[in-house]
Amino acid sequence: MTTPTPTSSSPGARYLPPTSRLDLAFNASVAWLTDHGISLLGSRVLTVRGRKTGALQRVPVNLLTLGDERYLVAVRGNTQWVRNVRAAGEAELRVGRRTERVAMTVVPVDERLPVIRVYLMRWGWEVGRFIEGLTKDSDDATIIAAAPGFPVFRVASLAG
Repeated sequence: MTTPTPTSSSPGARYLPPTSRLDLAFNASVAWLTDHGISLLGSRVLTVRGRKTGALQRVPVNLLTLGDERYLVAVRGNTQWVRNVRAAGEAELRVGRRTERVAMTVVPVDERLPVIRVYLMRWGWEVGRFIEGLTKDSDDATIIAAAPGFPVFRVASLAG
């Protein structure tokens, strides 16, 4: 299996597309399980309206709870779901039949260190090939240097 290569050298524009059938099959399997009520270590299916087509887009994500806050980290960088969430500002998170409307706000780069660190501790084994050498043991300076390439969103429930 090959490790994906970023499509841009600019950390803020970093994007790692799925490069193999295994990536697509894994995402489809996680989405299917989550759709059927089986959350794998916090997995959810994120549904967001496409910024260009208006069509609903779905992708499995890992919802991280840290203290009283919840976050989504885009380990593949500036993906389509990231661009769509930035444009829409809200989305839905789903496990089985439970759907939650959420507002999503970008976490500033200088506030991402603790979120990325905990994310690596929890899911580094799963996403390691997408994070270019970062591990749960990486020092703060290394994570801070990489943070612009890892969009992070704060997730809050919307009433209704």
